[in-house]
Amino acid sequence: MEHPGFDSLHEKVRRWIVRKGWDSLRPLQERACVEFESGDGDLILAAGTAAGKTEAAFLPICSKLIGSGHEGLRALYVGPLKALINDQFSRLEELCRELDIEVHRWHGDVSSSHKERLLKSPSGILLITPESLEAIFTLHGTRLASLFSGLEYAVIDELHAFLGSERGRQLQSLLHRIECIPERKERKLRRVGLSATLGDLSLASAFLRPEEPERVHVLEAAGSGSELKLQLNATLQPAPIAKSGPKSGRATSADHNGEEAEEQSPDLIELVDHLYRNLRGANHLIFTNSRADVELISSRLALRCEEDRVPLEFLPHHGSLSRELREDVESKLQNSSRPFSAVCTTTLEMGIDIGGVASVAQIGPPSSVAGLRQRLGRSGRRGEAAILRMYVREKEAEVDTPLELALHPQLLQSIAAVELLLEGWCEPPEASAQHYSTLIQQILSTIAERSGAKADELFALLCNRGPFAAVDKSRFARLLRDLGEADYITQMHDGTLVVGLAGERLVNHYEFFAAFASRSEYELRADGRRIGSMPLEQPMPVGSGLIFAGRVWNVLSIEPGRRRIELQAGRRGMPISIRGGGGPPVHDKLRQAMLRALAGTERPAYLGTLAAKLLDDARSRFSRSGLLENSTIQAENDCVVFPWRGDRVMNTLLLILSSLGHNVISSGMALRVRNIDAEELRVQVSNLLKQGLPSAMELTAQVADARLDKHDDVLCEQLLHEGYASRRLDIGGAEEFLSEWVELG
Repeated sequence: MEHPGFDSLHEKVRRWIVRKGWDSLRPLQERACVEFESGDGDLILAAGTAAGKTEAAFLPICSKLIGSGHEGLRALYVGPLKALINDQFSRLEELCRELDIEVHRWHGDVSSSHKERLLKSPSGILLITPESLEAIFTLHGTRLASLFSGLEYAVIDELHAFLGSERGRQLQSLLHRIECIPERKERKLRRVGLSATLGDLSLASAFLRPEEPERVHVLEAAGSGSELKLQLNATLQPAPIAKSGPKSGRATSADHNGEEAEEQSPDLIELVDHLYRNLRGANHLIFTNSRADVELISSRLALRCEEDRVPLEFLPHHGSLSRELREDVESKLQNSSRPFSAVCTTTLEMGIDIGGVASVAQIGPPSSVAGLRQRLGRSGRRGEAAILRMYVREKEAEVDTPLELALHPQLLQSIAAVELLLEGWCEPPEASAQHYSTLIQQILSTIAERSGAKADELFALLCNRGPFAAVDKSRFARLLRDLGEADYITQMHDGTLVVGLAGERLVNHYEFFAAFASRSEYELRADGRRIGSMPLEQPMPVGSGLIFAGRVWNVLSIEPGRRRIELQAGRRGMPISIRGGGGPPVHDKLRQAMLRALAGTERPAYLGTLAAKLLDDARSRFSRSGLLENSTIQAENDCVVFPWRGDRVMNTLLLILSSLGHNVISSGMALRVRNIDAEELRVQVSNLLKQGLPSAMELTAQVADARLDKHDDVLCEQLLHEGYASRRLDIGGAEEFLSEWVELG
């Protein structure tokens, strides 16, 4: 049998492969070697977890580097996590040690002496995070030519983690700036993207090489064909026992004791018991949708171990923990001498090689199919079956439970995600979003790198030929004025822009190098008391409704400066159904798959007993409601609309209906417009469509805090609202739904 890919490798690399005991290269590796030999275009290597993507990139790259006679840094590897950098460093060092190729790593935990040695004598391969690469540009601008002038390859690992994000736009800009270093004479890097999860591959190609997506060749591995074992379980929290006494609109002390009630919830005890009985004795990953749930579930599992006097097998892993605690959990997962499971958020969704785990558990509905696929990829290695256990926690529906919550949306969203996963679909990256915050960072970084720059130079580098091509000259000029007014930049007599006093404080702080910032939470208060906190993930106009802590609240005021929302208790007895936890916006296709699950008749084989019963109940309620023929119901005095659209359309509809003066509550799946008849609402919407929907500027004016990203504080209203609308709204999708809704009425 011929092996042209293997045969194309340098003799030293072939010998290393033989000593490793490999019978042959994997199909993706074989194809990648052939592609490296035959062309010079960019590549995307798409395959499942543990499919050998790293070797598919670096076996041919290392072959090219051996004995080429070129000195200096030759290949760059960019990974999203320091832990992944460390893991890949160990793997590459083993290969490159025999090939006399130096391997370096650069992140916050690497000593300054190691970094200085690389700057003085660059060589071989550098593994780095986007933030550390940004730091090199900002702090070592005079050394960029010696460091990157001979660079030939850039490998981006976990490509899907960068698509459509601020961090991804930052990486695009940094790679472009490397190619524009004068000493390189705009010689292009050969870019290689590695990913286990991709949706629309054409959009991924456009991300990897924005100006020339046709230059990107995609090599996608065939499915592994491994067996998938799947179960979706549900637990049911009983409805609270009604208290005697007169009902009041005021919040009582019992309303603020949710944490204690959560700890004692029978459905939580049942869920933890199922995890404990099925996961003890092997390595597992248990994913939740929030850090709070990580702590809650891990503490309950630890308590079970203590009660049974058995060794502790469950520990939390999330971004708020110290590096030492996270690394201890990772070490326990890698050490196969004793069983261990981690309860985690996205921190263990990708990256570091923790070896194969026996199964993956998902608690709560996944907000994206891509995330679910990535998590599932942690199981089923080495030819074994991939095992996924999913859990949803529903609340028992009462006679007066609103339909949008009685349809068991957690269960529906989980079923929809699984069905789309089995179809092979996942979300494409969002291509239309503006990234003004990251453009601000790149302007300041470039000025710091060059000790000053002219406005036309910045526009040509970053916008005209760079990754911010959607920003025209007028918007760029407006952005520079905003930066000047904030004293981030100042202009010299010859027109050169330099960093201002406020800009210096910003650039000289280590947090500047990250394009993103953690979303701070708003404190929720009612009747002068704190009832909790939450990130402001969706539009929340004053006067609208909010579902939180098992109650409906009316939004009285929002104070962005104090990060505070004042609430007033609304209708009682309306329980929360979809548990919060952030995550990417729910896609249109996921909500439409939820509708198909409700309208269908087949019962998925992977449903547990209670989950199947709840699906039957939801379908019965759905059938009786008439929602299949009409997307609207009248619930007492309220009009409830079921658009079956994703979060961006739902956000837009909420703002449009609020602009008509209505109190609107979004439950994710439906919009409840208070105190109006459906026909009257249709007339109002019809008139609005004839006049023309409000502009993005008019809609976002209702949003009390439109800041989404790190440097949004300095943006003028126009750019701030444009950026918000591009990330959170879909006016075209909302108009399409409203036109259909009015016509069907």
